[in-house]
Amino acid sequence: MIKKCYLPIIWLFLLVALVVVSISSLALGPAGITIKQTVAIITGGPTYHGSTLFSSAQHRIIWNLRLPRILTSLVAGMVLAVAGMVYQALFRNPMADPYVLGISSGAAFGVAFAAFIGFIGGATGVWQVPLAAFLGAAGTALCIFFLSGGIRRSPATLLLTGIALNFLLSALMTLFMYLNRAQLQSIMQWTLGSFSTSNWAKLLIISITATFSIIPIGLLTRELDILLLDEASALSIGVSVRTVRLILLALSTLATSITVAFCGIIGFVGLMVPHIMRLITGPRHAKLLPFSLVGGALMMVTADTLARTVLGASELPVGIITAIAGAPLFIVLLINHKREVR
Repeated sequence: MIKKCYLPIIWLFLLVALVVVSISSLALGPAGITIKQTVAIITGGPTYHGSTLFSSAQHRIIWNLRLPRILTSLVAGMVLAVAGMVYQALFRNPMADPYVLGISSGAAFGVAFAAFIGFIGGATGVWQVPLAAFLGAAGTALCIFFLSGGIRRSPATLLLTGIALNFLLSALMTLFMYLNRAQLQSIMQWTLGSFSTSNWAKLLIISITATFSIIPIGLLTRELDILLLDEASALSIGVSVRTVRLILLALSTLATSITVAFCGIIGFVGLMVPHIMRLITGPRHAKLLPFSLVGGALMMVTADTLARTVLGASELPVGIITAIAGAPLFIVLLINHKREVR
């Protein structure tokens, strides 16, 4: 844990790093737009009025393609990092996150199933997708509680049940891909994660959902601290563990499901970011929340930039980048947890 006096400096450094990475990401790509042109395009506004520094095509690339994509990845990183922080407090386990618990897979399964039965389509599809994702994620969360014996069960039981459901949903997603080859590409998008279809309309929905989910979570940071204690201690100081858990679970599940609906399954962000930031801030969630927000955004923008540029003209799914970075950390946490049990 870093000394308290250094925390604002570190947070500001992360924020500056996020701005630098975001601007650099805007400039990177086959269009050959420089950072100077990128800054001029952004400061010039969304409407092209003519310029000798950049063309109308470059202006459209920045405002219609790259900027909504980068902002979407930024918001998605915030959501997944905060959701991971909440799940780790709810289950009192540093290995918990929306991906590991199967919540992300549940949201993707909801979208895939809705597409399979013909529910998604037409002009209202932009609202049908998040609805299907939320129903899938909420159904998965309910299944975890029912199969594990309810919310009063041990965090380890809930976690193991979520992991088992994750495997089951992944198998069902594979079955959908086999039976519905006509929509193979769209289903693959949710299984691997991508920001390639980002636009301003989707960004608006994700941002509104993130705002109405993260703000209440920010008001419950004290309750998150108390949840790290045993249930008897929480009840002794007047905290209804059942109610708080259900509220926090609903908020984090809602935000995660909408993110998955438009961006696909992106794993390990909720695992890595809160764990790393906790090493800096300590366990207090009032400090951990703002660091997780910036850290999640920085990690996701960086991962998406690598996904767009590492293979040149081709594009990698962003979920592959986060999995390569997160899987080793998950193994380390698993080994440490096993040693603690011994």
